[in-house]
Amino acid sequence: MSIRRLPETLVNRIAAGEVVERPASALKELVENAIDAGAQTIYIRLGAGGLDLVEVTDDGCGMDAGEIALALERHATSKLPDDNIDQVLTMGFRGEALPSIASVSKFSIESRVRGGEGWSHIVDHGQLVSEGPAAIPPGTRVRVENLFANIPARRKFLRSPRAEYAAALDAVRRLAMARPDIGFTLEHDGRRTLTVQPGMDRPERVAALTAPELAENSVGLDFQREGIRLGGIASLPTYNRRVADHQYLFVNGRPVKDRLLVGAVRGAYAEMLARDRHAVVALFLDVPPSEVDVNVHPAKTEVRFRDPALVRGMIVSGLRHAIDQAGFRSVQRPAEAALANWQQEPVGTSQGAFFIPSTLGEGQRDLAVWPPSRSGAGSDGDVTSSLRSSHPDPSRMREGLGAFAEDLSSFAAPLMGRAETATEAVPEAVHHPLGVARGQVAATYIVAEAEDGLVIVDQHAAHERLVLERMRAATAQGRVATQGLLVPEVVELEETACDRLEARLAEFADLGLEIERFGPAAMLVRSVPALLGTKDVQALVRDLADDLAAYDEAISLRERLDHVAATMACHGSVRAGRVLSVAEMNALLREMEVTPHSGQCNHGRPTWVKLALGDVEKLFGRK
Repeated sequence: MSIRRLPETLVNRIAAGEVVERPASALKELVENAIDAGAQTIYIRLGAGGLDLVEVTDDGCGMDAGEIALALERHATSKLPDDNIDQVLTMGFRGEALPSIASVSKFSIESRVRGGEGWSHIVDHGQLVSEGPAAIPPGTRVRVENLFANIPARRKFLRSPRAEYAAALDAVRRLAMARPDIGFTLEHDGRRTLTVQPGMDRPERVAALTAPELAENSVGLDFQREGIRLGGIASLPTYNRRVADHQYLFVNGRPVKDRLLVGAVRGAYAEMLARDRHAVVALFLDVPPSEVDVNVHPAKTEVRFRDPALVRGMIVSGLRHAIDQAGFRSVQRPAEAALANWQQEPVGTSQGAFFIPSTLGEGQRDLAVWPPSRSGAGSDGDVTSSLRSSHPDPSRMREGLGAFAEDLSSFAAPLMGRAETATEAVPEAVHHPLGVARGQVAATYIVAEAEDGLVIVDQHAAHERLVLERMRAATAQGRVATQGLLVPEVVELEETACDRLEARLAEFADLGLEIERFGPAAMLVRSVPALLGTKDVQALVRDLADDLAAYDEAISLRERLDHVAATMACHGSVRAGRVLSVAEMNALLREMEVTPHSGQCNHGRPTWVKLALGDVEKLFGRK
């Protein structure tokens, strides 16, 4: 088969296949051009998710007639003033987007420079249809209609309008995060779906484009190392999502999708998130252009770093430092769905009223309220007088109500809460963010009163985090205290499990756990970390073996140590079901207030929630 030169139309279609995968790809290229043109506001219109229409209007520098014609030629660009492609500072630079899009759609472009006249070009699937003057304000308007209409093989691979719109919205959202100084408006099928004003700061813009509550449940980042700067916001570990589609990464203002960066985020949140949960982050890396290659993907969605280990380490340490600064914070409000589950029952007066089970009828509820209303009564004697006037035989009434109250006891749930008289003066709640302990519910949850609300603490989850942080601190100082077993304990396991444990003996020793091989299918435990005590050694070793089986062998030693420490901490923490004294409850609260990450357990769940006084008042109809 002889070699031949491909026709220009086919070359453009091949290029379009690399650059324009779907409407969102075309939209991304057009918005990037608007950004590079210095636009302050960008207005976007979509029809049928972009399948029928993609229109982008900006107030940037604009183009004259000659520049419009040149922009529609392949590899023509204004964004590389010289041939140094290692110093790219703009969003686009290849000069392929406009001719590629014009080759697979009906394409029109209108533009005007300030002080000049507007001009337009209309291209239908690569063929120039017309050109001429255009009435347009300074800036540029690009309109793309019927994408891939003449290429049915490509058109049939596009998804539904709803799915294509979702992809387009994600592209706009990422670009709007990258440039908070620019205003963006998105309209879909005649309905405005996104609007952000120019001049917002980064945290404000990210929260506006994701979820308003992120602002209250996140920490800011501002970290520098060796000429690289990391900024942005990251959610508290307890504010997370089931999928990782709320992780936004930017390099020199360019939205990118990079597995190295995603892996770094995962490593930073290790032992603070369950494996099926993902943090919400928007990270902005500012890197010297010579240290990053942006010319590795036709759609410019990937980059390559000169020193990837430095970048990954910086993201991990920057995120961990920011989360450390959050202290004991967590997502402080219970979920709305949880608040809706509070059961509200009609009540009587403040003295002696019964709480009526929902199984009783309305007439029975009326009879069970005791004593009757005291409206207009000046004393307790007046209440009796009022009762006599309406009930001639109060003694029989009391007897009947007493019997009825005994019947009610069969409906009541067993008492699950307890409060204990403090042996010392109870401290003032105003001095402690997590308040002072007032009781314990179901031998699992500590109820504390803070200055601004009611705090509920999961004692097992909280203590698990405290034990882990103690172990981490001790490991960092190289002095994990160990407790030897009077009689070494033999743990029988599968041979492969023993092999995995044997390969990590040095790491276990760093954490105070001394074990050794004891035959082909058993391990011998000689000492354990003093923090954990000697109970349940068998379960501890088995869980460690299971965790090692699930490990990615590529993770770092530090991450492996953290994971092992987290498993150990779970076994050494206060269990749910243990009755605590008031002193023990308050000691736990005080340690949580000064311990990093204590707002979430080692699996990413919250250790405490706060029911604000306003929420309590709503539950009782006071608001």
